[in-house]
Amino acid sequence: MAHTSDILIIGSGAAGLTAALNLAERFKVTVLAKGGLAEGSTAHAQGGIAAVLEPGDTFESHIEDTMIAGAGLNDRRTVEFVVEGAPRAIERLIELGVPFNKEAGDLHLTREGGHSHRRIVHVNDATGWAVQEALLGAARAHANITLVPDHVVVDLATSKHEQRYSGAGNVWGVYAVNRATGRVELFTANATILATGGAGRTYQFSTAPRGATGDGIAMAWRAGCRISNMEFMQFHPTCLYNLTVKNFLITEAVRGEGGRLINPKTGHRFMPDYDERAELAPRDIVARAIDAEIKRDGLDYVHLDISHMGAEFVAHHFPTIHEKLLGLGIDMTKEPIPVVPAQHYTCGGIVIDLDGRTDLPGLYAAGECTQSGLHGANRLASNSLLECFVFGEACARHINAHWDDLPPPPPIRPWDESRVTDSDEEVVIQQNWTEIRRFMWNYVGIVRTTKRLERAAHRIKMLTGEVGDYYGHFRVTPDLIELRNLLQTADLIVRSALHRHESRGLHYTLDYPETLPVAVDTILVP
Repeated sequence: MAHTSDILIIGSGAAGLTAALNLAERFKVTVLAKGGLAEGSTAHAQGGIAAVLEPGDTFESHIEDTMIAGAGLNDRRTVEFVVEGAPRAIERLIELGVPFNKEAGDLHLTREGGHSHRRIVHVNDATGWAVQEALLGAARAHANITLVPDHVVVDLATSKHEQRYSGAGNVWGVYAVNRATGRVELFTANATILATGGAGRTYQFSTAPRGATGDGIAMAWRAGCRISNMEFMQFHPTCLYNLTVKNFLITEAVRGEGGRLINPKTGHRFMPDYDERAELAPRDIVARAIDAEIKRDGLDYVHLDISHMGAEFVAHHFPTIHEKLLGLGIDMTKEPIPVVPAQHYTCGGIVIDLDGRTDLPGLYAAGECTQSGLHGANRLASNSLLECFVFGEACARHINAHWDDLPPPPPIRPWDESRVTDSDEEVVIQQNWTEIRRFMWNYVGIVRTTKRLERAAHRIKMLTGEVGDYYGHFRVTPDLIELRNLLQTADLIVRSALHRHESRGLHYTLDYPETLPVAVDTILVP
């Protein structure tokens, strides 16, 4: 089955829906989601959106905070572009009906780690959900937007898939598995935008949703795009430690509003020992400090305590977290929260320019699947949703301005299933999935060594043969597609980490503890 539209967008989160809404006034837009339309990372974002709105704050200050957090690896032009576009992005979200918290009639601004001012607009502690609802409501109401859930993209359809083969490298759409039928369908368009999110599920412990398997990054790499800075995987310092709830994030705003990190064995507040900014230090520093305390004292977790701020204050500022924890038997107004670091954000990805263009004609990308130059070696808190809005709009703006340069897709070959059979060994997929996530956590985690990275590379090489053989013989399924992408992404992370002979930002290696004087991006070329 084949479908065609003017614009095809892969991903129904903040980046994808922002692009769709900005394009739909003129074009027919199809948005594919691999699960439900609200199952991506956007809906899980608790914190908020950073923007210069406080009297006395400046664009220059926000830019400098971003550059400092990014350990100098940021592209300053990109940082300026995003920071200066932030206030207008907030205005558009307000126009869409996002009910940001207010105080005395003005937007309530909170502060998070690495920020020198209060500049985080938020909706309680569930900003992402409110943004997702507003964007999705507007998209559903638009006659030119077709929302298609439960379609798992296998690969980009490129020039090599044309009925008359071409090596031009154009992207004409995607092949995707319809979960309802199990069949692969072809979606074509003049322009395709990847807004597929990050690769958090490459790791055993992650705050990312189940579908964050690096799909866009992996398929862009296979099609011929450069991938950059994949060694910079951000670990959020404070994920709830609970044996049944695996990925519940305790937002950075808890520390921003006075939460303290305590060693449960000694009762000592330890962050001032590691950094003068204490709990408000950038995430990589806080995550490494917690990791050091856990390893030194043989702990399972550390405590995050905000109970000293008073029950009314805590319940008012963090209603979602408070309610969730009460259901697990933890009253954060009276007792500390057990927390551990967990993978949280993918700072590297597909190389794009300020228009969201990739290396391939007809292919754009926005959001966490990209390396735009904004985050550098470590993302500053609450710059992630902001990047989605600014670059989702940038993609739309460039497509609008250059539509005449985007030819309609030629005839594309349908998916060929003539030489494969249904698998009777689904256990192979589950085993390999578990193995990848475990060795990535142990060997390619918060603190690394060359030996550990080489061990990971060896396992990836062996698994690549196994998964490639499996992929070649059996009909594709959503689980197989995700496993293939997960393994490809793990390979890109390890190759990037082995290439960087220094410690910078999120990449900390015991073999190269110093930071080199010049910051250089890691760029992998297919």
